[in-house]
Amino acid sequence: MRGLALLVALWSATAAAEAEPVRRLALLVGVNDGGPGRTRLQYAATDARAFAQVLGELGGVAASDRVLLLDVDRQGLLAGFDRVRRLAEGARDSGALRVEVLLYYSGHSDEEGLLLQGQRVDYGELRRALDALPADVRIAVLDSCASGAFARRKGGVARPAFLVDVGNQVKGHAILTSSSESEASQESDRLGGSYFTHNLVSGLRGAADATHDGRVTLTEAYQFAFHETLARTERTQGGAQHPAYDIELAGTGDLVMTDLRATSAGLVLTEPLEGRLYVRDAAGTLVVEVQKSPGRLTELGLAPGRYTARRELSGTVAEAAFVLRDNERTPLAPADFVAVQGELTALRGGPAPAGALASAGGRVRLPINLSLVPALSTNTMAVGSAPVENRLALGVVNGGESLGGGLALGLVSNWYDAEAQGVMLAGAVNVARGEMTGAQLSLFTNVAGGQMRGFQGTFGVNYAGDDVHVVGQLAGGVNVARRDFVGFQGATVLNYVGGDARGFQAALGFNQVKGSMQGFQGALGINSTKSDLTGVQAAMGLNRAERVTGGQVALLNVANEVTGIQLGLLNVAAHVTGTQVGLLNLSDRMTGVPLGLLSIEREGQFHLEVWSSDIQLTNLGLKFGGRYLYTTLIAGMGPDDRLDRFSLGIGLGGHIPVSERFWVDVDVAAHAVTLMRKPFEDTIPLLGQLRAMVGFQVLPRLAVFAGPTYNVFATWGETPDFQSITTLRVHTKRDLSTRLQNWPGFQVGLRL
Repeated sequence: MRGLALLVALWSATAAAEAEPVRRLALLVGVNDGGPGRTRLQYAATDARAFAQVLGELGGVAASDRVLLLDVDRQGLLAGFDRVRRLAEGARDSGALRVEVLLYYSGHSDEEGLLLQGQRVDYGELRRALDALPADVRIAVLDSCASGAFARRKGGVARPAFLVDVGNQVKGHAILTSSSESEASQESDRLGGSYFTHNLVSGLRGAADATHDGRVTLTEAYQFAFHETLARTERTQGGAQHPAYDIELAGTGDLVMTDLRATSAGLVLTEPLEGRLYVRDAAGTLVVEVQKSPGRLTELGLAPGRYTARRELSGTVAEAAFVLRDNERTPLAPADFVAVQGELTALRGGPAPAGALASAGGRVRLPINLSLVPALSTNTMAVGSAPVENRLALGVVNGGESLGGGLALGLVSNWYDAEAQGVMLAGAVNVARGEMTGAQLSLFTNVAGGQMRGFQGTFGVNYAGDDVHVVGQLAGGVNVARRDFVGFQGATVLNYVGGDARGFQAALGFNQVKGSMQGFQGALGINSTKSDLTGVQAAMGLNRAERVTGGQVALLNVANEVTGIQLGLLNVAAHVTGTQVGLLNLSDRMTGVPLGLLSIEREGQFHLEVWSSDIQLTNLGLKFGGRYLYTTLIAGMGPDDRLDRFSLGIGLGGHIPVSERFWVDVDVAAHAVTLMRKPFEDTIPLLGQLRAMVGFQVLPRLAVFAGPTYNVFATWGETPDFQSITTLRVHTKRDLSTRLQNWPGFQVGLRL
């Protein structure tokens, strides 16, 4: 059963709203696996990424404020809510006058709740989690089977559209659903996503801008998605979908979801242009579908890059290729299109080449191709330029439309314009410009222009233009997955994933994941995950991640939030729940225990102390660390007339808050003791101390303290200047070259 739940934040865009500080947050979740007995979806994660992209490009949601979760379970979803809640609280603390939250779920559901990997989050719990977010406005849009049950819990009904007067003072929530409580929601291989989300995203990119003001309101987006979804599902096997909603909002003004002027590039469909248009990006992904009517301009908000548009009008098909550039609005007119023939679906009424069959993709299927180069091959001799699918290709350079579940063995290269299924072996280069399912093996380069399912192995470069699934990439040089990656990457120089990664990365040089990482990153050089890391990073050089759940092990570890451990010479984090173990630990806030020679917490301890003791007349100490553990650096001056003796020491201890004003510090310190007139000339006596300090906070930055000490003083050889360093009675133990003194002492001082 196809399901998608989209939980979206409401935002405003009047001039008054733009003037006041607004923070927009989004939680976007895509889960293909609904659990045992439910068909695994193909496009839930794709829908989540598409919605995240339009929010980033046109919706004003910063990358750091978008939490994208793919294939998580119940606990992962609830953890995502917790992260958004912390972001919202931080936005409040930073001075934002309005916090607007968007939550998006794409996956399975039924009449009772969401289904994530066999685990349920019922609609009541989902509503409570949404209501608990500290935000002024929240929207929920559900595109899933029986999703209308969520809206109807508060009286929502299925209607073709809604009008609501909202704006920069609006408060409340809006819930949109793709189907009624008894209908199935559907996804499409042709669209590469669900009907409702595809139409909603197309609308947000400008197809729904009925007023032609360069902005898309919630009303416009929902009306467009409703009518397009209903029209495109009426004749499907799943039957018609009737989107519904539940609105509880109050306010004045306009509710703007996207601003088409937010991107630096744009596509303008000119007035004469008409027909149904399908716009795809350079990777072949369908980004916008719109029915263009003649007589009016329509502007679409798209990112800079290369695109193709396909137009269907009165039974004819035409295509246009264009490039969108920064700071330009590119017009698209009827003259830009070139007529193309429809796909070859069968050779009806004419003779077929000997041994040829019609494939399901509209290609001629020839079992074997023998080739010197593509122009000199049995494919060309048999069918000319018609698209061909082969099962076995042998030659110096193999080329064609597709490889259907077979083997391509090329002395130099294999090159297929569409998808390839099977094994490609070449001395230099393997290229599948579309999807690749199987294995590519070469000495230099493997390229899959679309999705890669299988294995790429080379001494040079592996490249996948879309998602990589199942096995992975192994290269002597570089591995590149332009979008999501699942599996293993191993390279001597660089592993790169342009989206989210799940699995294992190993490199002698660098590992980089542009999205989130679940698994292990290991490198001699640098590991970098731009978003969340769930797992372990291990490097000789640097580990870098935004949020870590697990561990980082390297000479230098850097993260924003850490739940787990950082182990290295230098550890840096904003908030740590767990521990830092290193020579130097730096954090803003520590919920746990830092272990290191120097641990500095911005919200922890940082004090200057001055005191006198039975040993030194004047002592100066610097205490710093977390709320409960600290490091102290100590310098002291002796009490004799010449003030000749001094000491330098370091200590580690614990801070125990007893009440609002009383506290106790207990530590162990070691000191080197020497003389000003001959520092470090002879053997240096050592002083060890166990200290207890009971303190009273007089003022916020002033405290008094006093307490006992137990001291052990060791000297070696002849040390006439150090017969005794205390004014108290000591117990002395001697052997041939060592003198050991121990005694109880005291200290009294001030803390600033």
